[in-house]
Amino acid sequence: MNELQAILEAFTESQNNGKMAALATVVKVQGSAYRRPGARMLITEDGHKIGAISGGCLEDDVCDIAQEVIATGKPTVVTYDTTSDDDIFWGLGMGCNGIIQVLIEPIESQFLTFINNCLRQRSVGAIATVFHTSDDIATKIGSRICGDRTGIVINQIADKFLEQRVIEDIQAALENERSPMQSYEWDNQKAEVLIEVIKPPISLLVFGAGDDAIPVVRLAKELGWYVTVIDRRLAYATSNRFPLADAIVISSGENIGEYLTLDCYTVAVVMTHNYLCDRDILPTLLSSPLPYIGILGSRKRIEKLFHDLQQANLVLNSEQLERLYAPIGLDLGAETPTEIALAIIAEIKAVLAKRSGGCLRNRKAPIHDVRSNGSGKQYDRPNKILPISCPSKI
Repeated sequence: MNELQAILEAFTESQNNGKMAALATVVKVQGSAYRRPGARMLITEDGHKIGAISGGCLEDDVCDIAQEVIATGKPTVVTYDTTSDDDIFWGLGMGCNGIIQVLIEPIESQFLTFINNCLRQRSVGAIATVFHTSDDIATKIGSRICGDRTGIVINQIADKFLEQRVIEDIQAALENERSPMQSYEWDNQKAEVLIEVIKPPISLLVFGAGDDAIPVVRLAKELGWYVTVIDRRLAYATSNRFPLADAIVISSGENIGEYLTLDCYTVAVVMTHNYLCDRDILPTLLSSPLPYIGILGSRKRIEKLFHDLQQANLVLNSEQLERLYAPIGLDLGAETPTEIALAIIAEIKAVLAKRSGGCLRNRKAPIHDVRSNGSGKQYDRPNKILPISCPSKI
């Protein structure tokens, strides 16, 4: 499961065991940081933590503050200033300057239920969280508006002006599926709000249950993807061979559209090692909205596939060719099945992130996508500022 799913599961378990918990969320980053806004960590009253908000340096201190939050029931925002030139922050994995603001709050089940529904129903949702306000504002830190494409589900913002502006920005975030940090000013009042888009977990369809599919499934599960293995061979497509797979389907694949979800959050890897099976599977995949369709095989084999599809009156347009990755995988010099699996999973991740998959040292733009800021002056007044000095860690 992915990090967010693990947090939801841990929260349910803590409730069943009668344990209280707090949630820590990175809400704002200035400069460099290991994690970006939206990174979360659940902390239970007995000190158990799930998730991560940094590379390891912030977690212990956040856990200590979380115990105070659990005891008092009052949310707080802590600002960690790592801009000192005297320290090297190996624990954050940065080695450069950054200021990280973390909202630590008592757990709120209604908001987590909303997230869980988005993941379970494979629908897109948006969460707007207020993490800074001026003193005279009616809306408190930790207040939220949650909504999806059907409308607003949760509304805890008391100020009507702020409410309307946030709802407008939620609708925009749902439309372009980007998560901005917004700051607002009105009538000498100020507020900062993180708007997060919650997307369904990536679903990977692996066509082919050969030995080389095993590391593909394993690496995909490390990323928290939902993995389905499809093969016509009963002896190969088994839970003993694929214990990590979320689902195993016995099928030749030509009618997959009838029983598998083929949406824009689903990707497919075709590695059946059977030419006729590949040829039967591809028409359905190409007519779907899948953003990534990878085919294992040589260039000559793939050219023959394209030729046969054209002979069957399936002419690939530019949009379909854009989503087709064949031969599959990044150019990593992979040789072994595990190395090939790494190249495949890395390519899928790069495609979904709209990146080239090149070396970061050659990237001129920021490593992380820059979140847009809304209207209004930036207003920083942290509840607590903690300069961090971390021991060197490799």
